Amino acid sequence: MKEGIDMSDATKEETKAEDAKVIIYSTTWCAFCKTEEQYLKRLGVDYIKKDVEEDKDAYEELMKKNGGAFQGVPVTDIDGELVLGFDRAKIDATLKAKQLIAA
Repeated sequence: MKEGIDMSDATKEETKAEDAKVIIYSTTWCAFCKTEEQYLKRLGVDYIKKDVEEDKDAYEELMKKNGGAFQGVPVTDIDGELVLGFDRAKIDATLKAKQLIAA
């Protein structure tokens, strides 16, 4: 599994952003972002992390997905459904609904 792919290493990895089922939009200083990454790793969920401060394209991508309403990080795109913040219950429910973890 290619858990926690940082897009700065994307050229070295086989997984491409457009193939990702889970994308975490984050920043380097966000403690909840790091906690969510650890949680997804523990669940065995593959994800790609995009830093919205360092990567202008990632920021613009997120703005398209959420209608231009930036409300903070983390924002997690789980196969097309956005979860704002580290909302463990909603993340679990969405991962199960999308069949990315066992129900």
